[in-house]
Amino acid sequence: ALLKRKEASGELARLQKEAIDRSLKSIHSPTPVEGLVRTAKPRTYYLDPSFTANADVVMPDGTRVVKAGTTVNPLDYVAMSTYLLFFDARDPRQVAKAKTLVDRYKDGVRAVAVGGSWLELSRQWKQQVYFDQGGRLTARFGIRQVPALVSQQGRSLRVDELEV
Repeated sequence: ALLKRKEASGELARLQKEAIDRSLKSIHSPTPVEGLVRTAKPRTYYLDPSFTANADVVMPDGTRVVKAGTTVNPLDYVAMSTYLLFFDARDPRQVAKAKTLVDRYKDGVRAVAVGGSWLELSRQWKQQVYFDQGGRLTARFGIRQVPALVSQQGRSLRVDELEV
């Protein structure tokens, strides 16, 4: 009965439109990653991506791949095939720097926005731009300044926080 009243009054349609608008806004311009600043002083550092398995890692057929307690470096098994470029799409200077690097490395770089509209840039650049939702990747890589370029160097990850 309540839904029928809301539908008759137009309130249900208004609530649906508001929900759709909120969803579209979060898709077009997700919440920016907090705590990142434009690079003030460029720096380069290295990360060891090794981890120690808490439990056995097994294949679907039951074959154990990694025994619990074993330390594993994923780069021993799979190479990082592209660079990861983190930048703030709200900053025109970072966007210009990112576009320069995307053009230079072609398919060898994945652009990852930390603020602004990844969707708008994907349309402009005619290629996929990703978004670091919740700052999971920047936190994992220890990135504090953007733009930043992550690449593989041997058994480590190299992180270059770049000057704009």
